[in-house]
Amino acid sequence: MIGGGTAGVRLAQRLAASPSAGTKVTLLGEETHAPYNRVLLADVLAGRYGPEVIALPRVPGTERRGVRAVRIDRAERVVRCDDGSVVPYGRLVLATGSNPVLPPLRGLWGPDHHRLPEGVHAFRTMDDCGALSAAVRPGTRAVVVGGGLLGVSAARALAERGARVVLAQQGEHLMERQLDRTGSLLLRRRLESWGVEVHTECRVRGLALDETDSGTGAGRVAAVELADGFRLDAELTVLACGVRPRTGLARAAGLDVRRGIVVDDELRTSDPRIHAIGDCAEHRGRLYGLAGAALEQADALARSLTTDPAAEAPAPRYTGTRSLTRLTLSALGGQTPEAPFPLDLAAFGETTPLPGDDVVQLTDATRGAYRKVVVRGDRLVGGVLLGDLATIGALSRTWEDDEPLPPTTPLLHLLTPDGGS
Repeated sequence: MIGGGTAGVRLAQRLAASPSAGTKVTLLGEETHAPYNRVLLADVLAGRYGPEVIALPRVPGTERRGVRAVRIDRAERVVRCDDGSVVPYGRLVLATGSNPVLPPLRGLWGPDHHRLPEGVHAFRTMDDCGALSAAVRPGTRAVVVGGGLLGVSAARALAERGARVVLAQQGEHLMERQLDRTGSLLLRRRLESWGVEVHTECRVRGLALDETDSGTGAGRVAAVELADGFRLDAELTVLACGVRPRTGLARAAGLDVRRGIVVDDELRTSDPRIHAIGDCAEHRGRLYGLAGAALEQADALARSLTTDPAAEAPAPRYTGTRSLTRLTLSALGGQTPEAPFPLDLAAFGETTPLPGDDVVQLTDATRGAYRKVVVRGDRLVGGVLLGDLATIGALSRTWEDDEPLPPTTPLLHLLTPDGGS
């Protein structure tokens, strides 16, 4: 397996737990750290957890850290690594994940086009997290570029470390992929109550660097420049502009690659001996980029690889994941009069209704809570919940099972604490 993240570790665990014998697993991980839960990096940055807390269980089999796969030789069925080693395979699994998107900003790259200016960071790996933690101090002027899930998480974490944070989002509202306007407005208000200055509908044009060289050859960030000419002073800039699947190895090996590495319902690539799971995999034209999908794909592939081909019942195929996004935002300083409750957020399915859909909404301005579900015919097709998530368990089960809603259940009852169950 190439990739030591959530998908690769889960698959190794499932293969080790299988009753079928004879499976020898070798996992190649580019990072030197023990595998960790990437979803919790913001909590490490905030100081809520130490790095050891988010470590994943030990990988069964052979684990090689700090080794980068540089070429797949399909004819020889070997993987060639940057340390000169050659690893043979019977089956190869690509769990290479994704890279942060670095936008084409003026001033972003140094003369060698490989070094970011001092003070400018992506936020994707434990090393990124460590570099940000070392750089932030109480009062540090920090600008986070990108108002999606990652940008919101990074802004909250930096604010909890005492930084003066500005969050710049190009779109009309925060977390556009998950939230509607009302939910986004409540999220914005909560961030602002914690001292985060939020700008939406603003396009970042470039970075202003100190004229004096920082010693790295790339300068040091002094401000973030917006397209309208406004400047946001910055000692620290975090680029949280999304991610892009890591497909270079697969493409160089001649595998079918579109936006991601194309896989079928058995998670096979165009080479039947090579599989792909997690952020790098494109299944039925869809990229997920979420931990829940990575885990489901790893489980499905483990069943496929360990099922006897002569068995009467073949392993169930992977048909897709109904993904739910969850996020908890709470300040390290505890409750405040402006933000007396932590903000829990969940979003799933289609949150924008189509003509003819039924929509049920409940808003509690005092607690900053908001609930909304979208019903199409007799099916629950999506929802957004902020604040009290007492209903999320039953709602998510109803949505995931895709079963008809009871005809006698009032739609409003979907948003009560028992979720209509």
